Amino acid sequence: MPLQKGARPAGRTDSSSFILNCSWSHIKQDSFSFSVLLSSSGAFSEVVMAREKATGKMVAIKCIPKKALKGKETSIENEIAVLRKIKHENIVALEDIYESSNHLYLIMQLVSGGELFDRIVEKGFYTEMDASRLIRQVLDAVNYLHSMGIVHRDLKPENLLYFSPHDDSKIMISDFGLSKMEGTGGVMATACGTPGYVAPEVLAQKPYSKAVDCWSIGVIAYILLCGYPPFYDENDSKLFEQILKADYEFDAPYWDDISDSAKDFISCLMEKDPEKRFTCDQALQHPWIAGDTALCKNIHESVSRQMRKNFAKSKWRVSVRLRFSQLFNITKEKNTIFYYFLFLGGKKSHGVVCLSPEICLGYSCLITTSLHSKPLTPPL
Repeated sequence: MPLQKGARPAGRTDSSSFILNCSWSHIKQDSFSFSVLLSSSGAFSEVVMAREKATGKMVAIKCIPKKALKGKETSIENEIAVLRKIKHENIVALEDIYESSNHLYLIMQLVSGGELFDRIVEKGFYTEMDASRLIRQVLDAVNYLHSMGIVHRDLKPENLLYFSPHDDSKIMISDFGLSKMEGTGGVMATACGTPGYVAPEVLAQKPYSKAVDCWSIGVIAYILLCGYPPFYDENDSKLFEQILKADYEFDAPYWDDISDSAKDFISCLMEKDPEKRFTCDQALQHPWIAGDTALCKNIHESVSRQMRKNFAKSKWRVSVRLRFSQLFNITKEKNTIFYYFLFLGGKKSHGVVCLSPEICLGYSCLITTSLHSKPLTPPL
């Protein structure tokens, strides 16, 4: 009998855990077939790529053991509440929720194109105009959130993902664990976010509003145009001091080929005073976004060099993706590639393949490229 939304199946045990006591048996046979472990965050959750049997649609399923929610109930309930409320083409969608006696399953839209900076580094040609288009999508999505009374509070490159591996893929905002609905006063006070992207008023422990998201977008735009962060120091107190003072510069020679319009756009978002800081709506009307002031000169070499230096995850991860992309194009045999990935370190456990993040990303990109046109399942 299929597990219903919110249902608690009786007489079944969680015997099919494979990494952190996450059980997939409750929904595996009924609704989904599983393929690859996409991510695991310690004892809190796992995300697995799966195919919905009824439709052939590929999804990402986030499994959360309820015992891991002790003390974190508010966080996950908040994420679910936020995701249920929003629907935007540039925001990862929550499609369904299942529940067992011991686990919570979030059925999420599958996003397989990889992280923002990784894709930029892999490009051969990259311009201000490309950066402008990326930021426009982020602004449009965040403006939508703000219109719904939602503040993301943790915008950063790691939470900006490409929908698919295709060159013209749209960008998607993910991870709403720190998002919050604005109260009637429109201000919040809880300190949260990622240090390099957090607004001065948050560090100053002052009440803050949705303007914190606009600051973060400014920081991301800054990095997209030069490849390094506007604030950096290995000493956290000095880093925070820089942010509190909004002490950043457009350093030569890295900014010599960047337009004054781009610099003005960033300055409007990275304004220390949140009352003077541009809103998303204002930023969307800036000439660098809405006009034609973004330059078309190729800045890939300088930007990618700095990104590798400052944000490199693993050169090997990129090489794995490229190598297996070549393999895929040559053989067209998904079974062969699947077993290559297993050979590189994958383990099958209860029908789910557990791979390292680097190998998993390559495999995910490969099969989803094909799956966007025709549902297929790797051999398990």
